[in-house]
Amino acid sequence: MGTPEFAVASLEALVHEGYPPVAVITAPDKPSGRGQKLTPSPVKICAQKHQLPVLQPTNLKSPAFLDELKSHQANLQIVVAFRMLPEAVWAMPTFGTFNLHASLLPQYRGAAPIPWAIINGETETGVTTFFLKQEIDTGSIVFQENEPIHPSDDAGTLYERLMHKGASLVVKTVRAIERGDYPSVPQAVTGTEKSAPKIFKETGQVMWDKPAQAIHNLIRGLSPYPGAWTVLNGKTFKLHQTTVLPQTAPAAAPGTIQTDQKTYLHIRAHDGWINVIALQPEGKRSMSIAEFFRGNTL
Repeated sequence: MGTPEFAVASLEALVHEGYPPVAVITAPDKPSGRGQKLTPSPVKICAQKHQLPVLQPTNLKSPAFLDELKSHQANLQIVVAFRMLPEAVWAMPTFGTFNLHASLLPQYRGAAPIPWAIINGETETGVTTFFLKQEIDTGSIVFQENEPIHPSDDAGTLYERLMHKGASLVVKTVRAIERGDYPSVPQAVTGTEKSAPKIFKETGQVMWDKPAQAIHNLIRGLSPYPGAWTVLNGKTFKLHQTTVLPQTAPAAAPGTIQTDQKTYLHIRAHDGWINVIALQPEGKRSMSIAEFFRGNTL
């Protein structure tokens, strides 16, 4: 699902509700910072805080790791914001392995369901727990919960709500499996499902000949990270916050800039104008338009 905060929230919820895992699997420590000091993942830090055993395999198929995993005798495995597992891992427990996904499956299968739901202009999404099988994000659904996408939402605000809703759903799923009373419903695929592929740099390039609402949704869906971007006067900027101006604004060629160099920046889309509220010059922090124009011009 992208970032480890989802996994940390679920781990904290499990411990708080009396379901501490027998072990936690996370990525190996990685070099970080100016000194490239080995730094543990947030999941490892959380697990150590609760004195839980931590496994950090570099190869999920290695016999040594599989033996170590088997030694913990887990009867259920939970996957949140982790990489794809080989069948030897997900098929190991008696009750199988379930995953938390930030969409209403089968909609938005893939690596980036939160950004794509906003980019595509959806007004609702949610979280799903489902049992793993070989094909990614295709297993039988246990539970789902819906979540509205508000016009003011960006990926950051929606992520925060889904993170907490997902953690609660993980606990609900564990309780149901513990009772032996839980659904396992095959995904109803119609062929009209939207996908959520990985976000690349080119995904975020703003094409000003697109409709204004589509551009606004792209910017919302990629804010605060990794950020939609455009080139203005030969310099690259990330756009973090925008609105769509009313259609009464004058017509102009896509990409046309209107500004007083003090308080506003408007850029023409195919069918209207985008009002840029916050942007980030290359190599600098995000700032409001007024802050930007205090030391810069366009």
